[in-house]
Amino acid sequence: MIQVHIHRTKQGIQAFRMTGHAGYAEHGKDLVCAGASAVAVGTVNALEAVCGISAEEHTEMESGFLRYSLPTLSGEAAVKAQALLEGMLVSLQTIETVYGDFIQIHQKMQEV
Repeated sequence: MIQVHIHRTKQGIQAFRMTGHAGYAEHGKDLVCAGASAVAVGTVNALEAVCGISAEEHTEMESGFLRYSLPTLSGEAAVKAQALLEGMLVSLQTIETVYGDFIQIHQKMQEV
Protein backbone atom coordinates (compact mmCIF):
# COMPACT_ATOMS: atom_id res chain seq x y z
CA MET A 1 0.00 0.00 0.00
CA ILE A 2 1.14 3.54 -0.74
CA GLN A 3 1.28 5.76 2.34
CA VAL A 4 1.26 9.53 1.80
CA HIS A 5 2.17 11.73 4.77
CA ILE A 6 1.38 15.44 4.44
CA HIS A 7 3.01 17.78 6.97
CA ARG A 8 1.32 21.15 7.46
CA THR A 9 2.05 24.31 9.39
CA LYS A 10 -0.02 27.47 9.64
CA GLN A 11 1.58 28.50 6.34
CA GLY A 12 0.28 25.40 4.54
CA ILE A 13 1.83 22.17 3.29
CA GLN A 14 5.54 22.22 4.14
CA ALA A 15 6.58 18.65 3.33
CA PHE A 16 5.30 15.34 2.12
CA ARG A 17 6.53 11.77 2.06
CA MET A 18 5.26 8.92 -0.10
CA THR A 19 6.30 5.35 0.65
CA GLY A 20 5.38 1.86 -0.44
CA HIS A 21 3.88 0.21 -3.47
CA ALA A 22 0.20 0.04 -4.25
CA GLY A 23 0.08 -3.67 -5.03
CA TYR A 24 -2.90 -3.07 -7.33
CA ALA A 25 -1.31 -4.93 -10.24
CA GLU A 26 2.01 -6.42 -11.26
CA HIS A 27 5.04 -4.15 -11.67
CA GLY A 28 4.76 -2.10 -14.84
CA LYS A 29 0.96 -2.40 -14.94
CA ASP A 30 0.05 -0.85 -11.59
CA LEU A 31 -2.20 2.12 -12.42
CA VAL A 32 -2.45 3.27 -8.80
CA CYS A 33 1.31 3.41 -8.37
CA ALA A 34 1.78 5.10 -11.74
CA GLY A 35 -0.91 7.67 -11.04
CA ALA A 36 0.30 8.54 -7.54
CA SER A 37 3.92 8.72 -8.71
CA ALA A 38 3.04 10.94 -11.67
CA VAL A 39 1.11 13.33 -9.42
CA ALA A 40 3.87 13.59 -6.81
CA VAL A 41 6.85 13.80 -9.16
CA GLY A 42 4.93 16.18 -11.44
CA THR A 43 4.28 18.44 -8.47
CA VAL A 44 7.96 18.47 -7.51
CA ASN A 45 8.88 19.32 -11.10
CA ALA A 46 6.24 22.06 -11.22
CA LEU A 47 7.47 23.58 -7.95
CA GLU A 48 10.93 23.85 -9.43
CA ALA A 49 9.86 25.01 -12.92
CA VAL A 50 6.93 27.32 -12.12
CA CYS A 51 8.04 28.70 -8.77
CA GLY A 52 11.77 28.63 -9.43
CA ILE A 53 12.49 27.01 -6.09
CA SER A 54 14.61 24.10 -5.00
CA ALA A 55 13.62 21.85 -2.15
CA GLU A 56 15.37 21.82 1.20
CA GLU A 57 15.21 18.07 0.92
CA HIS A 58 14.22 16.23 -2.23
CA THR A 59 14.63 12.53 -2.70
CA GLU A 60 13.51 11.04 -6.00
CA MET A 61 11.22 8.05 -6.16
CA GLU A 62 13.36 5.00 -5.60
CA SER A 63 12.05 1.72 -4.32
CA GLY A 64 8.71 3.31 -3.51
CA PHE A 65 10.03 6.37 -1.64
CA LEU A 66 9.73 10.11 -2.28
CA ARG A 67 10.32 12.89 0.23
CA TYR A 68 10.04 16.63 -0.37
CA SER A 69 10.51 19.55 2.01
CA LEU A 70 9.65 23.06 0.91
CA PRO A 71 12.16 25.80 1.73
CA THR A 72 11.00 28.91 3.58
CA LEU A 73 9.14 31.08 1.08
CA SER A 74 7.26 34.36 1.04
CA GLY A 75 5.22 36.42 -1.39
CA GLU A 76 4.16 35.14 -4.78
CA ALA A 77 6.42 32.06 -4.65
CA ALA A 78 4.74 30.91 -1.42
CA VAL A 79 1.26 31.39 -2.89
CA LYS A 80 2.13 29.48 -6.07
CA ALA A 81 3.83 26.68 -4.13
CA GLN A 82 0.82 26.21 -1.87
CA ALA A 83 -1.53 26.12 -4.86
CA LEU A 84 0.58 23.39 -6.47
CA LEU A 85 0.86 21.37 -3.24
CA GLU A 86 -2.88 21.64 -2.51
CA GLY A 87 -3.55 20.57 -6.10
CA MET A 88 -1.31 17.55 -5.56
CA LEU A 89 -3.25 16.66 -2.42
CA VAL A 90 -6.61 16.90 -4.22
CA SER A 91 -5.30 14.67 -7.02
CA LEU A 92 -4.01 12.08 -4.56
CA GLN A 93 -7.28 12.20 -2.61
CA THR A 94 -9.14 11.52 -5.86
CA ILE A 95 -7.03 8.41 -6.37
CA GLU A 96 -7.62 7.43 -2.73
CA THR A 97 -11.39 7.79 -3.15
CA VAL A 98 -11.44 5.16 -5.89
CA TYR A 99 -8.50 2.98 -4.81
CA GLY A 100 -8.52 3.37 -1.02
CA ASP A 101 -7.39 -0.22 -0.51
CA PHE A 102 -4.10 0.69 -2.23
CA ILE A 103 -3.31 4.25 -1.10
CA GLN A 104 -3.83 6.11 2.18
CA ILE A 105 -3.24 9.78 2.92
CA HIS A 106 -2.38 11.07 6.39
CA GLN A 107 -2.19 14.73 7.30
CA LYS A 108 -0.41 16.15 10.33
CA MET A 109 -0.36 19.72 11.62
CA GLN A 110 3.01 20.76 13.02
CA GLU A 111 3.85 23.66 15.27
CA VAL A 112 6.70 25.81 14.00
